[in-house]
Amino acid sequence: MSKTNGSSKNGSSTRYVVEALNLGKDLQMGQVTVKALRDATFNVTKGEMLSIIGPSGSGKSTLLGLIGGLDTPTQGRVVIDGVDITQLNERALTRIRNEKIGFVFQFFNLVPTLTAVENVALPVQFARERRFNPTARAKELLTLLDLQDRMYHRPNQLSGGEQQRVAIARALANNPPLLMCDEPTGNLDTVSGALVLNALREINHAMQTTMIIVTHDLNVAAQTDRVIALVDGKIAREIDPTSTAELAAMRGFQDRAGDPALVR
Repeated sequence: MSKTNGSSKNGSSTRYVVEALNLGKDLQMGQVTVKALRDATFNVTKGEMLSIIGPSGSGKSTLLGLIGGLDTPTQGRVVIDGVDITQLNERALTRIRNEKIGFVFQFFNLVPTLTAVENVALPVQFARERRFNPTARAKELLTLLDLQDRMYHRPNQLSGGEQQRVAIARALANNPPLLMCDEPTGNLDTVSGALVLNALREINHAMQTTMIIVTHDLNVAAQTDRVIALVDGKIAREIDPTSTAELAAMRGFQDRAGDPALVR
């Protein structure tokens, strides 16, 4: 069942953290206009964990960029935690990204010369309205992610899974209502990937942080609350991963997609 029907994850009245309304994005490739995303409409409730799947070129990264305020739609609107970000200038968007959206990427993007604590403290230090002590907040989050013994290690002293957990802590530093993850397990081995996914699920449960996860891995998608499948820039269907029938449909989607990255 889709969670856009007025009930939130915890059964209370609906609060949408993300509203995507008729989103579209055109890309100009020479004299050809490519419709990278078309008519995408969906909502994500507070505390929901949503995954977006689709073959390469389906529009996943384009959609993530629009929701995260990293790109501007050709049509439609994006509302984040009650704020319509569609027409905001870059200064206002920077504030939204710092305060309302945390980003986790495939390749960690940690500052190599800083320790784990220093990396996680950075967003708090740059916040316009500082709500936390930077070092204390960093230590709190690293402990929550079972990295209390690695706080003063630099990235090259950490495993890939540990670096990704530091990146998750950094994304949560200002307690944003939305966490956006672009292939968060894509650069990790199976064991490290499972640890990172478990960390995301625990954060989702403990902090009620809304999460959108773009992934090629259907095993990751199957552990989220809801799945959106994109094909050729359009939402092809929504899938409830708790339903056996829907899981079978998701596997069928995988087979039809024919994307080598989706084959596990």
